[in-house]
Amino acid sequence: MSATELPPAAFAFDSVAETFDDRFGPWLSVAAQRRPVRAALATAFAPGATVIEIGGGTGEDAHWLLERGRQVVLTDASPEMVRIAGAKLHGMPGASVALAAAEALETFANDRDRAGAAPFDGAFSNFAGLNCVSDLTPVARGLARLVRAEAPVLLVVFGTFCVGEMVVEGVRGRPRNMFRRFARGDVPARLSGRHFTVRYHRQADIIRAMSPWFESIGRQGIGVFVPPSAAEPWISKHPHLLRGLEWLDRSLSRPLAGLGDHVLYRFVRNRVPVEAAR
Repeated sequence: MSATELPPAAFAFDSVAETFDDRFGPWLSVAAQRRPVRAALATAFAPGATVIEIGGGTGEDAHWLLERGRQVVLTDASPEMVRIAGAKLHGMPGASVALAAAEALETFANDRDRAGAAPFDGAFSNFAGLNCVSDLTPVARGLARLVRAEAPVLLVVFGTFCVGEMVVEGVRGRPRNMFRRFARGDVPARLSGRHFTVRYHRQADIIRAMSPWFESIGRQGIGVFVPPSAAEPWISKHPHLLRGLEWLDRSLSRPLAGLGDHVLYRFVRNRVPVEAAR
């Protein structure tokens, strides 16, 4: 993928890659939302499993899995994110990184087929990388080419009805942001002065895109009570409150999944060939 082929979101994230970990790493709300995702990853992928990560960013989750005996191929559309992740994961057994946009996973699958690579034991995408993709169907097709039958796939995307964000944005006097996740279609976004779009994927749209090749096996809210990062740095100054909100999340994240800042969708690969659903 040449620079001219990079998605607009890749240019935006290139501009913040160097400081990304410094900004988000210390925030307790981010750590609190990572914990249930990582628990789900550890359950889905057994030690020794070979997993592909979509939109892996600076490699925080890949690093965590590698330390626990999984093998991870991290992909991302941002060259700077891939560079930083490569340095972070360098020397770790089973680690690999690749520049690949989520929309271009079929091209990545073609390259692996030519190299005679085995299918992955599973796949995941964390913290809304797929919200930078307008159409999830090419992502699903690529994943279907890349993972074996019965492989688990975990996708964490933005929720579409985040009460926490509504409250935070309302308190901060930004009423236009309170209801931005209600928007349909591509929504303008900006990061470090660079413009791109996001899309707040609905549950039905996600399942529809995945359904030819994947069975939906449930979802859970990530950050139903734990607030979004928009509440930082205030919420990090109240760790006792945050622990209580995290306890509520553990108790109610499944029945209240649709209210999460993020939503974790679980799928499993069926045996339908990719060509059969064209």
